[in-house]
Amino acid sequence: MEQLKHECGIALVRLLKPIEYYVEKYGTWQHGLNKLYLLMEKQHNRGQEGAGAGCVSATAQPGTEYIFRERAMGSGAISEVFENIHHAIAQVSPDNAANLPFCGEAYMGHLRYSTTGRSGMAYVHPFLRRNQKRMRSLMLCGNFNMTNVNEIFDYLVKRGEHPRLYSDTFMLLEMLGGMLDESEKPDLSHILRETSRVWDGGYVICGITGTTEMFAMRDPCGIRPAFYYYDDEIAVVASERPVIQTVMNVDIDEVKELLPGEAFFVKADGEIRTEQIREPQNVKPCSFERIYFSRGSDRDIYQERKILGELLIPNVLKSIDNDLENTVFSFIPNTAEVAFYGMMEGLDKYSHKQKLPFRIRREKVAIKDIKLRTFITEGSTREDLAAHVYDITYGSIRPYDDNLVVIDDSIVRGTTLKQSIIKILDRLHPRKIVIVSSAPQIRYPDCYGIDMNRMDDFVAFRATIALLKERGMSHIIEDTYQKCKAQENLPKEQIVNHVKDIYNPFTADEISRKIAQILTPEGTQAEIEIVFQSIKDLHRACPNHTGDWYFSGNYPTAGGNRVVNEAFIKYIEKNKVHPTNA
Repeated sequence: MEQLKHECGIALVRLLKPIEYYVEKYGTWQHGLNKLYLLMEKQHNRGQEGAGAGCVSATAQPGTEYIFRERAMGSGAISEVFENIHHAIAQVSPDNAANLPFCGEAYMGHLRYSTTGRSGMAYVHPFLRRNQKRMRSLMLCGNFNMTNVNEIFDYLVKRGEHPRLYSDTFMLLEMLGGMLDESEKPDLSHILRETSRVWDGGYVICGITGTTEMFAMRDPCGIRPAFYYYDDEIAVVASERPVIQTVMNVDIDEVKELLPGEAFFVKADGEIRTEQIREPQNVKPCSFERIYFSRGSDRDIYQERKILGELLIPNVLKSIDNDLENTVFSFIPNTAEVAFYGMMEGLDKYSHKQKLPFRIRREKVAIKDIKLRTFITEGSTREDLAAHVYDITYGSIRPYDDNLVVIDDSIVRGTTLKQSIIKILDRLHPRKIVIVSSAPQIRYPDCYGIDMNRMDDFVAFRATIALLKERGMSHIIEDTYQKCKAQENLPKEQIVNHVKDIYNPFTADEISRKIAQILTPEGTQAEIEIVFQSIKDLHRACPNHTGDWYFSGNYPTAGGNRVVNEAFIKYIEKNKVHPTNA
């Protein structure tokens, strides 16, 4: 119900034939540009704060431009980028086709969500590092977040460089570009192998040199996703598999997944290869990609989300005392629809097995109606308007008789639940409202590219802190803080996630009950219960994507433990300075 920001979406296109080939076969030199647009548009869900596109031409003559780039900010950035590109093309005479902007063999696209609070055009990919020698020019983009920016910064300073921005993207550009500068005959495999030794994080890094050499590399833990396809005409890379299937009109088996630590290369002459740059280690692909971020049109993700819904049935039945005859099922928001289908299919099988004499009811009880405008800033006014973001379907349940079960894909902060969803559902006068999350309780910050980095953003964390205080166990909070402080100056490899200690005294059910209490608005008539997926069942549904650090605190890289400890320290120190915020 709460939109999470996610960094980011990538798209690469490499034409493997001369431009004239595409003009003759497809009637336009813009074949590669058009494929880039489609790959980006089909991934607009991955970034709506900014977008950028770049192109490198292999045939541009000296004295003319050979690298082109266009970037824009805002939710309409993709359209703006391509409108500007086509406007620039229209300014060039058809008689001067050799100098057409964005006419080239190698294309790069990026969609951005900020997860660090940094915004502005300076942070919109692709980044560009120019050099008089083509082989040393580099355009870079990625879907990543590095946990050890300080170490990367120190690495560059020790090399005698002067980073102008404290940004992981900019510093990676300088690392890779610096090695290109030093190489007589640059070898991208060697450069990636040397520079990636310093990286700690989840990433897919993509680059194109001025000679149209192209690469895409995935982190050795496989945290962030990447897929590729190629034939004798074209090679493409994207963040999601069904995007490539749709844009290239190919079967699922023709699209390959870039493996953890592997890189995909296209040389200047069009030769394609993959190479293991870093050995896979602690492989834990992001489970949130499966629950929420990636498009549900992927064959495997669709099935996994249905299984996530079905696995919740035993706890749902328990929450309604098996009273299916007097229960209505629904979903909010639309991203939870597939899990809802899975739950209903499972309930239908259960009904058939139990020979129930009635049909299990399902209704569309809520519809997103309006988008609040940000100029509404006064607290009480804003909260009142928030209650009207969704509209309800009156008459969809029997007042005071029916339970209402509503499935969501995840519950992070709980703000929308408290300010809007529960209030409007209560207007239907159900006897009980059960909010079901297809994801487990989110307890720990992400540090690999999702906008979840503050401890007090998580309602599960706030509920746990409240329980510790209520039960006279506040010393655990202070003890955990001291343990985290004691590790501040340790190398990341020696840091332990001590924040787990605050959750250890309680069962998941105890925390769920407290969450329900915190999120129940004053004046609510219905009983409120919140049911979460278990981590065990998450792994049953998504067996190949076991990255569950948001739920378990088990980070796949050493930098993750440092990030969670720092987040807890910031929370405690903020509340010590401002006790009214505790």
